Amino acid sequence: MIARIAGSAAAIAPDPGIEPVGVLPGVGSALVAALARLGLERVQDLWFHLPLRYEDRTRVSAIADLRVGERAQVAGLVEAVERGFRYRPQLKVAIGDASRQTLLLRFFHFNRAQSEQLQPGTRLLCYGEVRHGAHGLEMVHPQYRRLGEGDAVSVDALLSPVYPSTEGLGQKRLAGVIGKALTLLPPAATLELIPPELCAGHGLTSLRDALLYVHRPPADAHLGQLMLGEHPAQQRLAFEELLARHLSLKRLRAAVRRRRAPRLADDIGLRRRLLAALPFELTAAQRRVSAEVAKDLAQARPMLRLVQGDVGSGKTVVAALAALAAVGAGYQVALMAPTELLAEQHRHNFRHWLGPLGIEVEWLAGKVAGKARKLALQRVAQGAPVVIGTHALMQEGVVFAQLGLVIVDEQHRFGVQQRLALRDKGQAGEQVPHQLVLTATPIPRTLAMSAYADLDISSIDELPPGRTPVQTIAISNARRAEVIERIHAACGEGRQAYWVCTLIEESELLRAQAAEVAFAELSAALGGFRIGLIHGRMKPKEKQAVMDAFKAGELAVLVATTVIEVGVDVPRASLMVIENSERLGLAQLHQLRGRVGRGAAASSCVLLYQPPLGQLARERLQVMRQTSDGFRIAEQDLLLRGPGELLGTRQTGQLSFRIADLARDAHLLLAVQQVGERMLADHPRQTERLIERWIGGAARFVQA
Repeated sequence: MIARIAGSAAAIAPDPGIEPVGVLPGVGSALVAALARLGLERVQDLWFHLPLRYEDRTRVSAIADLRVGERAQVAGLVEAVERGFRYRPQLKVAIGDASRQTLLLRFFHFNRAQSEQLQPGTRLLCYGEVRHGAHGLEMVHPQYRRLGEGDAVSVDALLSPVYPSTEGLGQKRLAGVIGKALTLLPPAATLELIPPELCAGHGLTSLRDALLYVHRPPADAHLGQLMLGEHPAQQRLAFEELLARHLSLKRLRAAVRRRRAPRLADDIGLRRRLLAALPFELTAAQRRVSAEVAKDLAQARPMLRLVQGDVGSGKTVVAALAALAAVGAGYQVALMAPTELLAEQHRHNFRHWLGPLGIEVEWLAGKVAGKARKLALQRVAQGAPVVIGTHALMQEGVVFAQLGLVIVDEQHRFGVQQRLALRDKGQAGEQVPHQLVLTATPIPRTLAMSAYADLDISSIDELPPGRTPVQTIAISNARRAEVIERIHAACGEGRQAYWVCTLIEESELLRAQAAEVAFAELSAALGGFRIGLIHGRMKPKEKQAVMDAFKAGELAVLVATTVIEVGVDVPRASLMVIENSERLGLAQLHQLRGRVGRGAAASSCVLLYQPPLGQLARERLQVMRQTSDGFRIAEQDLLLRGPGELLGTRQTGQLSFRIADLARDAHLLLAVQQVGERMLADHPRQTERLIERWIGGAARFVQA
């Protein structure tokens, strides 16, 4: 059992955690640079670089005992090798073992030397995820090593942590560096930053022992508990991370509220003219939220408001009305979206609505380069009223004449510091722009108050009339051929479809490979129809070209990763297929489903799942079949969400959490708020160090 916290957090001893990673033996300049790409610059950054998941390489499974969806280690003899070049090169290696079953190893990225090493008769020890293939069980790009004829099959003695990594930095090397850093962990009393009197009654365990446990799970560790993120060691770390975020947001809010902002009131009637020109009436919820935003904008202190609304609830119109209040008062507006696909969608809507009012909408994204970028920057500096773009808006060289309102869509894709970077573009002395944040992922109020403690919250909890209901069905992957036949029939009727590939893996490479496999399969099965492919490893221009072709109706089917989760609006697309749907949380499934049902045609969403289904996955899919209410789904997500999401579908940068999960760890939030109030009031030094430890750049928040 992990020891209880002891000692005084107030006594600050020399801290080895603030030393640069270069002080560790064997860490040279090249490795320092690789670690810096992960944000690991100090020794304490390595302590808190936590595993995504764990692999069990302590045993070898018989091929006959393999189960689809699980990761396993197998030893076998190469029985056959085939190199194929249809659609794209691939190497297929069939291995067998004493259970007299065969497993196919599939490689899309390989070289001649690799294929020559994998000849029939070669013994291999492989580790990977078991999948259904066209001819039985298979592993795509498994890890493997060759075994000599007389070599014994050796297995690991402990569970193996898998860390977030970067190109050129393998797991073995990264784990070795973290191991060296752990030898410098100071005593528990020195490491603790939460005063022991605040921990009383909350059942918190020792931070030092918690760190050692999650990095080095013993042989008898409960793998299921660790994978769920429910081990006391993980919960101790989650508590501190949630506390650090809560403290940073509370300090940020207090600091920003001390600033001034321009009073933005539409003095020339632009809002009234837009409302009169719209071909639809605003819902009561849109009118209520728009009034809340307008009231904030008219104040001389900065607005900090989050507008959350379900897919298709009309957040963009509310944002446009806010923008017109700023433009009508003589100020500029910047709207930032996380992807070019979503930013393009906003540009289209804003130009459609604001163009007739004589308001130019400027476009600034990564693909705007050369002379076009230079001209765009000039127009922004000269006072272009509305500027829409991606992260490019935050770059050096982007100068606004008089920025009065910053609108950030899908806030969780950016993080607080990026939002502040854009806000700073409009800072003039003590005056800063107003901030409006949009999200299509409704969160229960308790969680919203924790995730966005620096923001006021408005909810558009009503959908516009006329949205086409989406029929949702769940189908076993065993009936995959039927689903493909259904797509064939739909395409024959002139309809369009999405096929979304998902993987629980913090790797854009593996997501792309999964999409490529599905693309090859559908291209073969749907001869006569054009199929498109889009994934996160493609260049922005390539992605946009595919998306434009799909919007124009030139493609019948779009095979994609979850890159299309938000912002894509193709009214003619009426069929959505989501592979491995049992692996996703309700919120993400709901977002993906929201890509269809945007036109007049009856729309369907097919949730393909891999049996057998666990209880949580079964209940999630049942909720998706029963309701399309995003707020109800958000509440159910809190109750049902399996912590598989913690170690799998967590996207880089989402809420910036390393181990905490707002849904799974909701039971910690009350204690986090209680401890947070005391720390802000009575322990400012420890508060600063706690924020620095988990988030970094504490001064950035103090000066916000």
